[in-house]
Amino acid sequence: MTNKKNPRYQGRISAWKDDQGFGFITPNGGGPTVFVHVKSFSHQGVRPAGNEIVTYDLAVNEKGQPRAENVAYVHHRYAKQPSCRTGMNSQIAAVAFLGFITACRFTGKLPALILGLYIAMSILAFIAYANDKSAARNNRWRTKESTLHAIGLAGGWPGALIAQKVFRHKYKKQAFQQVFWFTVIANCSALAWLLSPFGFNSRQIFLGAL
Repeated sequence: MTNKKNPRYQGRISAWKDDQGFGFITPNGGGPTVFVHVKSFSHQGVRPAGNEIVTYDLAVNEKGQPRAENVAYVHHRYAKQPSCRTGMNSQIAAVAFLGFITACRFTGKLPALILGLYIAMSILAFIAYANDKSAARNNRWRTKESTLHAIGLAGGWPGALIAQKVFRHKYKKQAFQQVFWFTVIANCSALAWLLSPFGFNSRQIFLGAL
């Protein structure tokens, strides 16, 4: 006797938490949502972003709750991923900026304090993103987004850019990215003022008054 093959189900990824690598599928035709883990996708190199139509095998976990396995995107409509080139460009931009700051220091355009601040805050940002990614995976206390943005605004954004690529963290969250790039622009604007003749003169007057 030949066993009948289990039917494939179809649904839409209605919720996805990329930081934690899981989400839920809403089946076509209604019914309870189905848990799905990133490791259950046939194309594990392509992570979902949400709202993709997928097919899947239906299974249950040890608690009897439904979960999806062997998940595949319908019509190969894979989730859009930031390209390796985009991520590499971000890292190059971060390193180039720190190189620029270093050059400004050794040509006398910026004091050593500013260079030290950017380096220290970038290291702090990298550590903060690493800890937050680990906390997300292990359901521990998370770092507030406002704290991450404050570190970036204070000069840690180059380290944050590198961390976002290395840890695949926060780079797909649009609301976070909008605020993040605002802090980058604000920080670079402050730096541009410091490098301007007016900023240089103001700095000299301030240092002379100390």
